[in-house]
Amino acid sequence: MAPHAYDELAVGRPLSPPSSGLLFGTDHLGRDVFSRFLLGGQMVLLIPLAAVALATVTGGLLGMVAAYAGGLLDKVVSRIFDILLTLPPLLIALSVIAGFGSSATVLLTTVAVVFMPSIGRVARGSTLAVVTADYVQAARARGERAVSIVVREIAPNIVGPLVSDLALRVTYGVLFVAGLNFLGLGAKPPSPDWALSIASSLGYVQIQPWAALAPVVGIAALSVGLNLIADSIISYVSNDISKDFML
Repeated sequence: MAPHAYDELAVGRPLSPPSSGLLFGTDHLGRDVFSRFLLGGQMVLLIPLAAVALATVTGGLLGMVAAYAGGLLDKVVSRIFDILLTLPPLLIALSVIAGFGSSATVLLTTVAVVFMPSIGRVARGSTLAVVTADYVQAARARGERAVSIVVREIAPNIVGPLVSDLALRVTYGVLFVAGLNFLGLGAKPPSPDWALSIASSLGYVQIQPWAALAPVVGIAALSVGLNLIADSIISYVSNDISKDFML
């Protein structure tokens, strides 16, 4: 859908206003703002989605295993979660990026590390609520292995809370990644990332506001849309759990 490559220079005069051929005009390097807006939206959403998925898998598994095993393992994992939660997310991001540099992989890992303890605590709490259920005790009585019990008996019954938390985390992830990119800690030029485009266009906002305004509106609209989706998912999951409880 993008009419030009995101890094194609001199598509038009630098800082050109919107026109029929250039819907959002051009930035200070003559690049098509509309093309960069379309391609940048993919990056804004893909990295948070991948990071939250990674955090859900790692944090969810750690939380379930710790709650099921109990004892020392549960205490150690819980303390690790508590320590990570006391650290400011920006401090964690700065530490990881300072040690490993800034790249898409490092940014994804950073966001996953930030969200993993919160998701892990949700998984642990949900597991503690079902670990004494009859179906779990029956699986133990049948002599099933711990891995089988966690995967087949516990995991399917805590999907609701995890999905609800995941939906909210994607919105937080979009804003967190946008903040890091705006500060220059994530994406680097000539990336069309929305937050990076905002930062690079601030000096020209009075001449060509579209270069900064388009990604600002994009981030705001995406955040609101994701929040509405998250609210719908949470409402659906809550109603489903209530029906099961009534039955």
